[in-house]
Amino acid sequence: MAGRIAARLAELGITLPTPAAPVANYVPFTVVSDGRLVVVSGQVPVRDGAVAYKGKVGADLDIDTAKEAARLCLINVLAQLQAAIGDLDRVTRVARLGGFIAAGPDFTQHALVMNGASDLAVEVFGDAGRHARSTIGVPSLPMDAAVEVEGMFEIAA
Repeated sequence: MAGRIAARLAELGITLPTPAAPVANYVPFTVVSDGRLVVVSGQVPVRDGAVAYKGKVGADLDIDTAKEAARLCLINVLAQLQAAIGDLDRVTRVARLGGFIAAGPDFTQHALVMNGASDLAVEVFGDAGRHARSTIGVPSLPMDAAVEVEGMFEIAA
């Protein structure tokens, strides 16, 4: 029987993909603090093995499309988190999300883009999905991805 988070994902029409393998010298997640905290490495908007949203926000992608990219990044973060802990019902809090938005120097709406990930965290986890957050504009990201999202999650023992 599916847990409540799996059921919520299904209600939202989301199927978690197979977690992507790291593309460099890092691990996809670490579990620390006696298993109570999971840190998930940054995930780009990969779908079916390819980056689905490439380029610079504000030039190649509009804000709404970039929000979709951030949402897909969080779906990939959740796939890594599920691989780390087995059952997303163990999440007691989304502690922090970090977002990196590839954009030119005149783009200033990074927070709106990152809302694509933040809004999904709340849709999935309810009040436990409300989190601290940093959003940073960068000149480029790996594989020309438009957005990258990382996360920290508190886990029930």
